[in-house]
Amino acid sequence: MKKKIAIALSLAMVMSMALTACGGNTASSGSQASSGSQAASSGDSSETVIETVKGGKEGGTSLNFTTGGDQGTYYGFGGVVAQKVGDATSTKVTAIVSGGSQANIENMEAGDAQLGFVQSDVMAYAYQGIRNFEGEPITDFSTVAALYMEQVQIVTLNPDIKTVADLKGKSVSIGAPGSGVYYNAVDVLAAYDMTESDINATYEDFGTSAESLQDGKIDAAFVVAGAPTTAITSLSTTKDVYLVNLDDEHIAKLQESSPYYSKAVISADTYNMDADATTVAVVATVIARDDVSNEDVYNFLFGTFENAEGLAQAHSKGAELDLEFAASNTAVPYHPGAAEYFAEKGIEVPTK
Repeated sequence: MKKKIAIALSLAMVMSMALTACGGNTASSGSQASSGSQAASSGDSSETVIETVKGGKEGGTSLNFTTGGDQGTYYGFGGVVAQKVGDATSTKVTAIVSGGSQANIENMEAGDAQLGFVQSDVMAYAYQGIRNFEGEPITDFSTVAALYMEQVQIVTLNPDIKTVADLKGKSVSIGAPGSGVYYNAVDVLAAYDMTESDINATYEDFGTSAESLQDGKIDAAFVVAGAPTTAITSLSTTKDVYLVNLDDEHIAKLQESSPYYSKAVISADTYNMDADATTVAVVATVIARDDVSNEDVYNFLFGTFENAEGLAQAHSKGAELDLEFAASNTAVPYHPGAAEYFAEKGIEVPTK
């Protein structure tokens, strides 16, 4: 694991000024203007310059922020957030490609990262010592902020696959073993009284799943990320993409056993589809090691939320930032530095 993170760190040093954001059919860069302002394309020949609000606390340090695969939203949005925090405060953040939620928690536990993106359900698994953390709870981390909803997207190129029941007997990618995607897939299948044995399961990441769909190697793939997701967006430029719908009856059944799922609708224009798709979602959450300084965590929130307008220009997920939502997590207590920032906004959050 340390070898992997070391490789990722070295790559991050090369790529940190060219992080790719997913937010439609074209990627947006998180690079800063030389004046400290954020310049972002407005969709035509003109440019809108968004000033960076500078401030926060003195004494910030350098933090490693593990995100996700380079075809996912964690990496794209994590990159622009990291740069904005560095532009705005004394804390420098390096966004790093990673294996996603479980790997990020494990990297932080090993001391290889100080911040990480996690799915809200996987965060709860770690804290409670269940599922992929069975009997080995990890509790030396705290919540920084809930940032946006990430939808369970069941992607197919076959218009005849309309419901989860239609996946029976099909080749379906359900994420890496032990990943958040894997458990989301297991949960959704169970709501339809199905298990892995009812499908021909493969275990692939977002990018590989998209390639396998493109090449006809699989019939469908579970992708859990904020929509639009780079891997699916790229696929939709050459193929007609369809998302499998979940109906209200089975969503309610899923929520009975797993209350951290929320109903979600992905609009048709997200991937040039014929109709909106109904599914469920979990929450993309940033966590920090407990020993990260209050100043650094405060600065992460300051750089993010005081510059939400600029982040929205740089990445579609920036438009979803909301302070009340950020403070809404109940599964894991908040870091004291986060509590201080929210308190200044009149919001109280639980701490350890």
